Amino acid sequence: MTIVAGVDFGTLSVRVSILDSERGRLGTAVAQYPLHRKREDPDFATQSHADHMRALAEATRAAVQSAGISGDQVAAIALDTTGSSVVPVDARMQPLNEYYLWCDHRAKSEAQEITALAHQEKLEAIEWCGGVYSHEWGFAKLLHWLRHNPDKRSQFASAFEHCDMVAATLSGITDPKQAKRSVCAMGHKWMWNTKWDGLPPQSFLSKVDPLLDGIREKLAGDYQTSDHLAGHLAPEWAEKLGLRVGIPIPVGAFDAHWDALGANCREGDVVNVVGTSTCIIAMAKKTELIPGVCGVVPGSVHPQFTGIEAGLSATGDIFEAIATRAGTKVAELSKGLDKYRAGQTGLLRLSWDNGDRTVLVNSELGGVTLGWNLLHTAQDELFAAIEGTAFHTRIILERMAEHGTRVERVINAGGIPQNNPVLNQVYANVLNKPVLVPSEIPTSLGSGIFAMIAAGAFPTIEAAQAKLCPKFTEFRPNPQAAAICERLYPLFRKVYFALGTRNAEPVALGDVLPELRKISSEVNEAAK
Repeated sequence: MTIVAGVDFGTLSVRVSILDSERGRLGTAVAQYPLHRKREDPDFATQSHADHMRALAEATRAAVQSAGISGDQVAAIALDTTGSSVVPVDARMQPLNEYYLWCDHRAKSEAQEITALAHQEKLEAIEWCGGVYSHEWGFAKLLHWLRHNPDKRSQFASAFEHCDMVAATLSGITDPKQAKRSVCAMGHKWMWNTKWDGLPPQSFLSKVDPLLDGIREKLAGDYQTSDHLAGHLAPEWAEKLGLRVGIPIPVGAFDAHWDALGANCREGDVVNVVGTSTCIIAMAKKTELIPGVCGVVPGSVHPQFTGIEAGLSATGDIFEAIATRAGTKVAELSKGLDKYRAGQTGLLRLSWDNGDRTVLVNSELGGVTLGWNLLHTAQDELFAAIEGTAFHTRIILERMAEHGTRVERVINAGGIPQNNPVLNQVYANVLNKPVLVPSEIPTSLGSGIFAMIAAGAFPTIEAAQAKLCPKFTEFRPNPQAAAICERLYPLFRKVYFALGTRNAEPVALGDVLPELRKISSEVNEAAK
């Protein structure tokens, strides 16, 4: 019997679960921290490292108490975080500012400059992140910080992804060069790959902006997959967390990647980690470029597979925005959605409210709803938004399948699918595949699996999954609804590429609104 702690840092809170190798989850606790926004700058989103560490200590102590154990019994602790959430540090690993959170979108021009030069220089790395470098990613955010903080440049020693910063802090590391760096984080967000000797050449980075001179050296270090250790728990943090000094801490990763493993992902599965946004995670033995897919990185999800990441820039955030504009909550607005039928609203909703992460990789887009009439309600839009995120997901899965990624099972993980059977059924209808939903929230379970490996409790990830992962609830496609979705999907796909691509070939869109009206009329007539 081995007991470990699995930690998941989300956008607004940290969740800590105490897991037993025989009995599974023993206890869980959550602690919140503030997200700093600016009304005058909607792209601004930061968080404090001190707030994160305070919340981690609070949640760990509460989780140990809820599990009814002593902190000395915990044999390892592992953590995942959001990404790309970037913090600049000085030579003693002290933050020079708050994290640029994953949803901080201030670095748009920096990302465009990196993308343009990468294509001009024929940099291979740009092809492995979908052909477009995102404003959500590391180099863009770091360059934005350097440009806007001239008074702190002399103190700047390095920058870290959230998962690496927390692991280094817990390990008592005070020298940036001694901190381990996650292959998951750096491969998906910083163009790192052993294929081209790690990070892009310094000559390229300096050509983007001389402010990046020497940055390759400042980001140097030991890059590892999560079956390696980042360190061992330092005395200061052992006391704060109420755990034993010296327990192992594996190299961290991103939340969606480990959530996928916690949802029992295997080769041939695609996991939709549906929360405020959606991360779509898959694993493949073969490494192949996928145009428009933002990350193909060996070892990033499972150390023995190539990790593939795609996703939607907003999902739950869209649902929240619709409810907020209606002066209510999503839970209240969702009452009665189970009575809605595919196509009945006559609305077609594109999920670009926060830009497009995949496959267009275009931050300049905005949400679009087609088909409004004078009687439509906020609830109609909410249902159309659920359909829209499902159609967008289908576009992504088809792109992945076209380039060799097997899609045999679809798993809906993350927080929203646990509480929204309507969403799961809509996804099954739109994808025309069974959708599997873990019977309990897998968040922090992936961290627990890697903690178990670090503690020596299981020989492989698969062995840990077999013992710890929850069973599935299955949502099967409704044949009538799936048939309607097959009529709606070509309309969505046509509008998606026509409006979402700046230099798209001219395409006739005049049939879209009449066809939406026709489908709605037929569905509503059949229901009488």
